[in-house]
Amino acid sequence: MVKQMLATSLVFIAAGCGISKDEFAAQQRDAQQNRMAYQEESQKAAALEKKVAELQAQNAALQSQLGELAATSAKLQQEKGMLEAKSAQYQQLASSLEGQIKSGQVEISELKGKMTVKLKDRVLFSSGSSSLNREGKAALDAVADVFKDLQGKNVVVAGYTDDVPNSAKSGYADNWDLSTARAVNVVRYLQTKGVSPAMLGAAGFSEYRPLVPNDSPANRSQNRRIEIALTAADYTPPVVDMRK
Repeated sequence: MVKQMLATSLVFIAAGCGISKDEFAAQQRDAQQNRMAYQEESQKAAALEKKVAELQAQNAALQSQLGELAATSAKLQQEKGMLEAKSAQYQQLASSLEGQIKSGQVEISELKGKMTVKLKDRVLFSSGSSSLNREGKAALDAVADVFKDLQGKNVVVAGYTDDVPNSAKSGYADNWDLSTARAVNVVRYLQTKGVSPAMLGAAGFSEYRPLVPNDSPANRSQNRRIEIALTAADYTPPVVDMRK
């Protein structure tokens, strides 16, 4: 009822102002359309503001990812340089031991910055002996030439045997003694050829770390070996505080 009266009053007011009823209705429609258009534009503006905020957040995330990728790329470049340096050492050693490698007496591998030279025991020693022979010294000379000028590295020599017990004539109580004596003698020889004793180490593993089962003469031959590993010198021995 109130709305009817208000509408009637507006019509009379419009008539009093010289505006017809149809013109007034048209103006009302225009006003309604303008309000709707304004609401639509306001909604569009709000949606655009939301989209801008989302894009800004995505941009910030991308910038963060770009920073991480740049750091990763720098690290990979550094690692690539280190690998290339190690590969140069590998190539030098492979070239020096080309004959022994082709004959199957020596194997060289490089994985994750660790270079390993594997020599069959018969290349270095007579059966049951820890004395280096002429052929073994020639192979170790090539290894020493590559390793002697290195710094900040460890050269660890490890001795391994098969599971056949030592004979009483060998002079060694068991394979522990034999594998360790052989590793120590290789270390001493490398030292005489200029490899710093500060980077040298020796270990004997006896028969307990075979590469293949000790079930044939060929497999036992593979297990009797000396491995010389070149690694980064990042090991710090524990310090024990002594009470005064």
